Amino acid sequence: MNSYASLLRVPGVARLIAAQLTARFPGGMISLGFLLHLEGLFHSYGAAGLVLAATSIGQAVAGPLTSRWMGRWGIRPVLLLTTLVCAAALAAIATAHLVADLPVAVYMALGLVSGLSYPPVQPAVRTIYPKLVNSRQLTPLFSLDASAQELIWIAGPVVVTLVATQVSTTLGILLSVVFLLGGGLWFLLSPEVGRVRIPRSKRRFGVVLARPPVLLATVVGFLLVGSTAAVEAGVVSTFGDGSPQSGLVLAIWSVASLCGGLAFGNLPVGPWALARRMLVVFVGSVLAIFAWGFWSLSATLVIAGLCIAPALAVMFAIVSASVKFSDTAEAYGWVGTGQLIGAAAGSAIAGFLIDAIGGQGGFWIAAVFAGFGVLVPTAFRRAHPDLRGRDASPIPDTEPVPIQPS
Repeated sequence: MNSYASLLRVPGVARLIAAQLTARFPGGMISLGFLLHLEGLFHSYGAAGLVLAATSIGQAVAGPLTSRWMGRWGIRPVLLLTTLVCAAALAAIATAHLVADLPVAVYMALGLVSGLSYPPVQPAVRTIYPKLVNSRQLTPLFSLDASAQELIWIAGPVVVTLVATQVSTTLGILLSVVFLLGGGLWFLLSPEVGRVRIPRSKRRFGVVLARPPVLLATVVGFLLVGSTAAVEAGVVSTFGDGSPQSGLVLAIWSVASLCGGLAFGNLPVGPWALARRMLVVFVGSVLAIFAWGFWSLSATLVIAGLCIAPALAVMFAIVSASVKFSDTAEAYGWVGTGQLIGAAAGSAIAGFLIDAIGGQGGFWIAAVFAGFGVLVPTAFRRAHPDLRGRDASPIPDTEPVPIQPS
């Protein structure tokens, strides 16, 4: 814990972590908010899953592109434009039913727009991190970031569930818009965002994905987040739309991930690190299939959650250590794309299976995704860098990175 305390004393680190977490807080609210709102409108988890899939696909398509734009036009202009468009699309989804009864296709189109314009805060902040700390502190910082982001998944589901079930689902989604705009402004005005300029990449768009560690992190991220999306849908279905228990179970799950990230964040990252962490997620997901109530399901998800943040931290570290600084934003964009496609697939498949067999279907899908999440890094462990004894700093560019004055 001393290493994390020393990190937070580095000028700008605590502020930047807090600002980006606030800007990304809607990430813990939108999926569940959409699920509750749209299931209430169409009385179908399948319909809600389609809108969630369209949203995630939009984010997946835009992720690498908007991340690369930050090297061309700057971090602040790209984030400002995407934040405003995304906020408008989310507000339309929340309030469209007050004007007219619209078909699912219209909500899918609005979801797609919100996904295409979702601000690339995550690639931005993880590209800035290497400029804030020394090389020895970078891997612990990635672990702290992966753990801290679980606060999004702890508080977000609880907040949106309570607001949606006790007040209205419309207000639940509009509250996410407030966080998107407020947090986005705080992040944009942070001095660190203005000081760091991402150099324009000289490589063709998409070439960075050919690097084995980036591709490995992208595929495993797809499988991990697909599993978590299926768990989320399964939990909501198990306890019903009107019960706050779903938000509490998801919060317990995220607390386990936060604790796991902090506890295991300083472990050496060897070539088996990702496979081992995914194995724990898989075991917990399988056990969740056989859970029968609030406490038993919470216990199984604690097991699954313990290695979610540690697995994400390993992905961030192996990507950072394998690409040039000018390519890091795009690389993280591709990793984010993998995760978002996973969210789309996990939500959609789980939604239809839940309609067929009930909430247990979500946990079956989660176990399948997590199982492949173990097999892939095991089969392709040679693509996994061995970071034992070395740091996760990006490969330096041939040209110096200009640092603008505050």
